[in-house]
Amino acid sequence: MNTALAIEQGGGTHVANRYGEAALLAARNGPHDSANPKIRWEAAMEKLYPTSSAARKKGAPRGAFLGLCEEGLVKGIPAGQYSASKSNKDYAVSAAKLLVEGTPASSRSALWRAVTSNSEEKENGQIDVVLALWNNNLIVRTP
Repeated sequence: MNTALAIEQGGGTHVANRYGEAALLAARNGPHDSANPKIRWEAAMEKLYPTSSAARKKGAPRGAFLGLCEEGLVKGIPAGQYSASKSNKDYAVSAAKLLVEGTPASSRSALWRAVTSNSEEKENGQIDVVLALWNNNLIVRTP
């Protein structure tokens, strides 16, 4: 499912798909204010995909979110060891760093091409996570 949802923040509306929305929910409100991003991600996915265990278990967006958290790039979540997914983490961290450095997010596909060297590699929700957090001012913006 790749449903676009409107997310309101600071008077503006930014569109995110379900994995982007999961990142926003996880970044903003963990269960019982848990600082553990794994618990926050799982709770967000349970809320968004209550009947689809396959969607809840999708590794690429989860690895992207946890990778950003691991590097201390998500506001309100301390850096730590959260992700076992090196490639998804690397894609997300590289995309976030490009945005922080001023690279315009003209499109998901352009940002994906900028972080991958393999043109055959398919984007699988990683950029949705990064852009949802970026567009809602939840990525730490210090280079």
